[in-house]
Amino acid sequence: MCRSDPYCIYMNALPLYRQEMSFLNEGFFLSRQTMANWLIRASSDWLEPLYEQMRQRILQEEILHADETVVQVLKEPGRSSRRESFMWLYRTGRYTKTPAVLYEYRETRSSAHPKRFLEDFKGYLHTDGYSGYKTLQKDIRLCGCWAHARRKFHEAVEAAPPEEKTNSVSQKGLDFCSRLFELEREYEHLTPEERHKKRAEQSKPVSEAFFTWASSVCALPKSALGKALHYALEQRPYLETFYLDGRLELSNNRAERSIKPFVIGRKNWLFCCTPKGAKSSSIIYSIIETAKENRLRPFEYLKYIFEVMPNISEENYHTLLPWSKDLPDSLRLEQNNINSAQ
Repeated sequence: MCRSDPYCIYMNALPLYRQEMSFLNEGFFLSRQTMANWLIRASSDWLEPLYEQMRQRILQEEILHADETVVQVLKEPGRSSRRESFMWLYRTGRYTKTPAVLYEYRETRSSAHPKRFLEDFKGYLHTDGYSGYKTLQKDIRLCGCWAHARRKFHEAVEAAPPEEKTNSVSQKGLDFCSRLFELEREYEHLTPEERHKKRAEQSKPVSEAFFTWASSVCALPKSALGKALHYALEQRPYLETFYLDGRLELSNNRAERSIKPFVIGRKNWLFCCTPKGAKSSSIIYSIIETAKENRLRPFEYLKYIFEVMPNISEENYHTLLPWSKDLPDSLRLEQNNINSAQ
């Protein structure tokens, strides 16, 4: 298998039309349509069964992260090519033993999609402030994102006149948020139990003081400060969830980092042509990003799947999952490379 198709387009964000031109410069013609068909066939025949097993596995977790971003699909039945579709992301938390990152393509941003995907999930879900997550089943406890709250106060500070920034009301809100993140850095190497205790002793008084202050501040609703205050107060029940478990995080940055490879790729290839292509992209991105989370070499891992999977029974597919101990050591990153990356 040459380093083209899945590896280049999903790891290196190299669109198929650029690969077509590159092959042409080397003296042979391989159309983008042919490569697109290969991707769809490889995804549906071989990678989708692994994707489904990974999905079942993450639903057994106690902590997940979720996010979503737009994607344009040109030939969706009954919809304009300019209508925005969405790529949803679900991933495991910090303390999992089986790290997984799953993308799911859907036509809309309807809350019905995460509700369906997470139907069997019971636990904590890190999200941003999107209201669609609030309709999820009662067994799911939402955990809000303090990074979003801090970002909005930062924007409010930037909107203030230069001579007022340092002592502005917005700066006070930003200072509260920044203090919470400073405390989290102090807790970095604690156990979840120790972190839970420290948060109750140190972080909770800071956030309670913040919400008392935010409730007393008056600002125009459409101003940057007004929007920051509204977001914080509306999200208060979810922003306070991190008190409850030391394994929870202060932000949803883990999901945002995981959705970034897709966003970078989208800037290059711009759109998907068909829903089949969008679905295939979601599956292949899931396999590659999960491989990276498990310290595997994505190209070698894909190659191994396509070589081994046709020769084993379906009941043994679990041996090919990225966290499987049955995978050969040659697929794993060397320890020196892991340390340098960290």
